[in-house]
Amino acid sequence: MKLSHRLSEIINMIGPQYEHIWDCCCDHGLLGAQILKQKLATTTHFVDIVPELMQQVEHKLQLFFPLSTDITSHWQVHCIDVARLPLNDYQGRQLVIIAGVGGDLMLQMVQQLISAHPSLSLDFLLCPVHHVAKLRAMLNVSQCQLIDEQLICENRRYYELLYVSQPSANQINLTSAPLISLFGDKIWQSHCAEQSLVIQRYLNKLLKHYSKTANTKSALDSRVIEGYQQIADSL
Repeated sequence: MKLSHRLSEIINMIGPQYEHIWDCCCDHGLLGAQILKQKLATTTHFVDIVPELMQQVEHKLQLFFPLSTDITSHWQVHCIDVARLPLNDYQGRQLVIIAGVGGDLMLQMVQQLISAHPSLSLDFLLCPVHHVAKLRAMLNVSQCQLIDEQLICENRRYYELLYVSQPSANQINLTSAPLISLFGDKIWQSHCAEQSLVIQRYLNKLLKHYSKTANTKSALDSRVIEGYQQIADSL
C-alpha cells in the first residue's frame, strides 16, 4: 500500500544510524514497514496497545519480512502502552516516532518516557493532531533540542512534524543546539508559492481557533495567540 503524504514526509525526515526505531501507535504498520524496506534502523519496533491490531501486524511482518531469511530486516512487535516502552533494555541510538494522536495525549506519552529514562539520550519524531502549542511548550521546558520541523497539508488538514533530541540528564548543559521553539521557526519559512499558501491558511486557522476561546482562554492560550499573531504580522 502506498504511503500517504504525511507518512512519506515522516520517513524522509529520519536521520541515519539508528540502532532502534520505535513506530508507536503504528495502526496497520505501514510506517514501520517502510522503515524496514529502507533499512533505516538495525531493529524496527512496532508498538500499539490493541492486541488485535498487533496480531495482524505481526502476521504481515512474518509474511513479508521473515526474520529467518534476512537478518538486516530485524523487527519486534510490542503490545504495550507507549509510555511503558522498555527503552533501557536496548543499546545504541533510539528514535521514538509517535503520529496520529492528539497533542495532549502525545504530551503525556513523551513526558512519561523522558521521566522514566533520564539516563538516555532519545530522539523523537512527532506528528500530533491538534494542541501542538501545549506539546511544544512541554518539549521546550524539557530541554528538547530541535533537529528539524516541517508543516504539511494533507486532505485539508495541517500537521506539524517535530523532530527533536532529548539529551540525557547529564548532557543537557553540555550541548549548544537550539531548543524547540514555542511557536515554530522553520515551519514558517517558504520557498514556493504553494507552501506560502499552506502557511497562511494554517496561521489563519490557528488564530481563528484561539480567538474562539477569547473569554475563557488560559495564560498559555494568551501567550500562544500573541506568538502566532507576531508571526502572522512578520510574514
